[in-house]
Amino acid sequence: MAAKLSPYLLIFRESSGDVYKGLSADQRQNLMEQWNAWYDGLAAEGKVQHGNPLEAQGRVVSGARGERVVDGPFAESKEAIGGYFFLTVADIDEATEIAKRCPSLALGMSVEVRPVAEACPGLGVRARPASAQVREPAAV
Repeated sequence: MAAKLSPYLLIFRESSGDVYKGLSADQRQNLMEQWNAWYDGLAAEGKVQHGNPLEAQGRVVSGARGERVVDGPFAESKEAIGGYFFLTVADIDEATEIAKRCPSLALGMSVEVRPVAEACPGLGVRARPASAQVREPAAV
């Protein structure tokens, strides 16, 4: 019987994007190849479902009615989220071992490992499959 697999999110946090500016072109190329090989290997093993880098710019919406909108980058944050991988693995230990292989750890990046919940603990709002989240507009 196959082991039950669970979803985990690896959240990549960078203390400064400036660290990459100090790399030579060859070093940047080598690092990019390490990232691609890491991701492609996980994909070939069926352990990563998707992942994306995130743009530095964005917005934060807050307030009871969303009345406060602040443009990023977010100076109040010591670390910026640079991207994520969505994994499907046996347990948090396996997800953590995968996180330990992140090519940018040596450059100061940290990787947060979080289990993906089936429902919000506080509200009970359940996750929905991607097919239920995106709907094509009805034909007219």
